[in-house]
Amino acid sequence: MAKKKPKQSSNTIAKNKSARFEFAISDEYEAGMELQGWEVKAIRSGKVNISESYVFLRNGEAFISGVQITPLNAASTHVVADPTRTRKLLLNRREIDKLLGAVNRDGETIVALSMYWKGSWVKLKVGTARGKKLHDKRADKKDKDWARDKARIMKSSLR
Repeated sequence: MAKKKPKQSSNTIAKNKSARFEFAISDEYEAGMELQGWEVKAIRSGKVNISESYVFLRNGEAFISGVQITPLNAASTHVVADPTRTRKLLLNRREIDKLLGAVNRDGETIVALSMYWKGSWVKLKVGTARGKKLHDKRADKKDKDWARDKARIMKSSLR
């Protein structure tokens, strides 16, 4: 009997869907996160939310605030779990300098786009972004609706 391959699950942990709607993303960077043990366990069980998070730079380092990691009930009793603590992002010096330039010079903001597994490491995709105007959001919604309608039309024409 041949062994079945284990089902490949998606490596995406959480997505910030509203970020792509609210902002025009220009550059994307992959950052590691400095996490504690209970946080990794909670992330493995999917108890994370990055929709209210934002990235800021201080003293030449990048930090993320507002990431909600809900502690597990079975977490260690001697650790005081803070679900919304500020976490350090691990980026190269060159990447931090580019982010700093985009924020200070171009007036952009840094938003968290998605959190995912890369091997056994938790990675965070962050992007420099500029806020969209209302008419830009309307155009994006119109394009998305047309793509959905076009897919429906094509599906029905193949029958």
